[in-house]
Formats: sequence, structure tokens, C-alpha cells
Amino acid sequence: MSAENEDAPSVRRKGALKPEINITPLVDVVLVLLIIFMVVAPQMEAGASVVLPSIANPDKGNGALEPTTVTLTKDGRFFFEKEELEEELLVERLKALHATKPDTRVVLKADTGLAYGRVRAMFKRCQELGFPGASLQVIDRANKAG
Repeated sequence: MSAENEDAPSVRRKGALKPEINITPLVDVVLVLLIIFMVVAPQMEAGASVVLPSIANPDKGNGALEPTTVTLTKDGRFFFEKEELEEELLVERLKALHATKPDTRVVLKADTGLAYGRVRAMFKRCQELGFPGASLQVIDRANKAG
């Protein structure tokens, strides 16, 4: 045997390894991302967590516009998006918002345990400020059961 033959690639043997893609790391990464999104997604909801009232036949409103959320909690606290504010500061913030973006919709999220009079008073204030699309956020009773 000469030196040239020793450096030449060997003839493929019957039990030679075949290249394969190992997908285990890919599955691990996908599962970790899934868990991260499952944990983060509930935190992306605007406003504070409240128990919303339910209705039987909801309006299929315009979802194209991004509304501003005002939340009223069971214990009487007010939130502008996720920022807690006193009622008067909230009204001032809404006035400033209306001055800069007069077409903005305002969505009131109120806990079912809060007296309706307080909800109606805030709703009236939003309407008096001139917001064209002030509305109350509720849950579709038909989807809640399912």
C-alpha cells in the first residue's frame, strides 16, 4: 500500500454514521418560549384586574381603534391604563388626553362589586369631557359559560 492510498477517503462501511438533525434543543426552546408567553400574556391586559359584569348579547363594536382604559376597582381605586390615580387626577389626565386626541375611545372597566352609581358617575364625566366612544367593558355570558 502506498502513502497516497492511506490518505484517500475510506470506502463507506456498512455501519457508517448518517448525519441527522437533533430537534431536542429546538423543542426545548419552543417550550420555554411557550411558558414565557403564557406567563406574560395576562400581564399585557390594560388596567387593573377586576371581575367584569356579563351580558347575553354583546355589541360587535369597532375593534380597529385602540381605546384608553379607565379601571374602577371594587375598593374604589381608579386606574388610567395601569397607573393608579386619584379621581381628580384621573379627570385631569382624561382632559389632557381629549385635548391631544379628541377621537380616542374610553373604555370603563368596573368590578361587579362596585356600586353602579360610582360607575355611572365616571361614565358621565367621560361623556361630559367629550369622548365620543365612552363605553363599559363587559364579558359575553355565552362565551363565559364555554
